[in-house]
Amino acid sequence: MKKFFSFLLIFMVLVIVGFVAMSIGGLVTLFNPPNMQASQPSILYLELNGMITDGEPVLEFIHKYAANKEIKGILLRVDSPGGVVGASQELYSELKRVREELQKPVVVSSGNLVASGAYYASVAADRIFTNPGTLMGSIGVIIEFPYLQKLYDWAKLDFTVIKTGEFKDSGSPLRKMTENEHQLFQNLIDEVYVQFKDAVAEGRKLGRDVVDKYADGRVFNGASAVKLGFADEIGTLEDARRAIGEMTGLGKNPEMFKPKKSPETLLEFLQPMESKFNKLEQLTSKIKNLELVGKPLYMMPQSLGL
Repeated sequence: MKKFFSFLLIFMVLVIVGFVAMSIGGLVTLFNPPNMQASQPSILYLELNGMITDGEPVLEFIHKYAANKEIKGILLRVDSPGGVVGASQELYSELKRVREELQKPVVVSSGNLVASGAYYASVAADRIFTNPGTLMGSIGVIIEFPYLQKLYDWAKLDFTVIKTGEFKDSGSPLRKMTENEHQLFQNLIDEVYVQFKDAVAEGRKLGRDVVDKYADGRVFNGASAVKLGFADEIGTLEDARRAIGEMTGLGKNPEMFKPKKSPETLLEFLQPMESKFNKLEQLTSKIKNLELVGKPLYMMPQSLGL
């Protein structure tokens, strides 16, 4: 009897060890998936959703897959209010590189919103498809700084600032901004505003007078965007898929290669259980938005939600 229980105990331990090993192996595979590549002529399908920030997954996928000889073009589905200037410009540059250096077409399909930095990136495409009611445009730059002195006074908090130059603490929430500081930041965003308008004029082949007229932060619907030349035609995602299929010679029903980003955190791994993490996700979003304070943005300010 003792031998039986000893055998049973050893068996149970081995089962548990095996289960743990399999679980760890599964997680390793999940977090470090094999290097997937297209195995037949395909269109690289990417989605640009939500706020554009540093480390944008779309950029990672372009770097990783666009040069593959089996990838014949890129179909980018966009539903975004824009985001930080640098990442938006980098995305624009990479899409432009795919077209000009790799000689592969890029087509954009618009979702509900293609605004500011998302529109900046989109003008690098050969063609932009839009729904008639898509909100598009918001060509401009914004930068916001909080002034919290009254809050600090209420909380009876005092701060001592030691700095090395006039502008070292520019944008500090501890005091009001000086005229010189205001002009400094205005000049900064004016420069990136011109860069935005240059990209739109070049990408959409529009006269600078037309771009200047509408580059005042306004949004227009997809139907108006087509009429004004800021988009090419009214069409769905399926229309865009057929178009790039014909542009690449793959026909109206091209194979789509859809890469997936491996989760980098346990929270991302558990994301399918999103109903349980709704409040945490909302808090994370607020924190991300706070990180944008004091940064030049190609973004609709209403999307910050602060």
